[in-house]
Amino acid sequence: MDEATCHIEPPAYFTRLATRLEPTADIVKKTLKSRDRVVHLLYLKSVVDMMQLQEIVVKPFYEMSAEQNFAEYIQSLPYETKMPTGDEEVLIEITKGNVFVMIDKQITLLELKIVAANAVQEAIMEPTIHGPQLGLSESIETNINVIRQRYHKPSLIIEPMQLEDASNRDIALIYDEERVKPQLLKIIRKRILTLEVELVQGSSDLQYYMNNKKYSLFPTSLLTERPDRILHNMAVGKVIILVDGSPHAIIAPTTFFDFMLSMEDAYYSFWVVSLIRFLRYAGLFTCIMLPSIYVGVTSYTPEVLRTELALTVAASRIGVPYPSFIEVFFMLIFIELLTEASMRLPNSISATATTVGGLILGTAAVEAALTSNIMVIVVSLVAISTFVIPISEMNYAVRVCRFLLLLYTTAFGLAGMVLGMLGLLLYLVNKDSFSEPYLRMFWKNRQEELKADDS
Repeated sequence: MDEATCHIEPPAYFTRLATRLEPTADIVKKTLKSRDRVVHLLYLKSVVDMMQLQEIVVKPFYEMSAEQNFAEYIQSLPYETKMPTGDEEVLIEITKGNVFVMIDKQITLLELKIVAANAVQEAIMEPTIHGPQLGLSESIETNINVIRQRYHKPSLIIEPMQLEDASNRDIALIYDEERVKPQLLKIIRKRILTLEVELVQGSSDLQYYMNNKKYSLFPTSLLTERPDRILHNMAVGKVIILVDGSPHAIIAPTTFFDFMLSMEDAYYSFWVVSLIRFLRYAGLFTCIMLPSIYVGVTSYTPEVLRTELALTVAASRIGVPYPSFIEVFFMLIFIELLTEASMRLPNSISATATTVGGLILGTAAVEAALTSNIMVIVVSLVAISTFVIPISEMNYAVRVCRFLLLLYTTAFGLAGMVLGMLGLLLYLVNKDSFSEPYLRMFWKNRQEELKADDS
């Protein structure tokens, strides 16, 4: 809650502010009178907690005797004091849930806003068997409270900021002052303060604009809803960005390998985690390269396969009226449609609809000689491998890379696939995330780097 105080001549200022807000239907202008005392209130009833207003302002005003100073009572409330610099700032604070209180020549902005979405939500984007099952809420105060309850260090800093757009949303930078690099903080502050956008509706929008490159394929920051992931990254010196009204936090900077980690890895033994991570990276390469390998081998260099396997592949394609790359594109687009449909349909029918649709259409396509049996196996394996990646932003980037690599292979065969993979690797090597190398494998926080320099 905020409280701001300044001294001006009433009632002209009060009238001017009320006139600016009058076209809206939820404005309330109220005057409290008791003996020789007069208090003017101006607020928007749609964003103000009326029960708090009654208990904190209205009721004490009428219960105090003439000798008691109501203005001093308002000033004694344990809220932060802030000086408004002009009409526009005061109006913005009123729209956020502040009550404009005018007592004689003294003005106070008392934040009594009501938060409709302050309940902590279940983690949906990153579900796990072990670890916390609840994520964040849409209230920035609640999210800060969730982090504070889990990270008990005096070096934890909450740095408030405000977006300069149509929404004027509150945001917060959260970091461990002892572990974060000052240069990293400077870069992130500059990115946020120099944003030139009309409207930011949540963390996803802010993440997109902070990416700083419109056509960048791979994300340079990570969107999460899990408190344990937030704490893990903050402990290694990264910055957490919260946006009011969004149940997700932005983690910056990030490396490619951050997107391949699940927070559930922390709850298993070394050998189990090693196996799981191996399967993830195997799934990553399968997802990207398997369609290209199929096209390259069947259309350009079938001699790389054993004779029996080459004959089996050739026999399965008997009757298919077009080349293998058209077959692969057709099946991959079909899988993408099923994936998109499963995300848009209601949960109660999405699994059934996509499973039945995949089985029926896949079987019908094989019987109609539009595709081969082996192609159905390849596409199914690719679809399964895609969802092994824990973070959805990397999932989408990998799906795009799959099509780009397939185009190279279609044009130049297996040599094109190798050149495409080399180009992708060169792109990732030259990419950075807030001045940190994107393919950095071992992350050091500020304390670790200072120790390394001393030694």
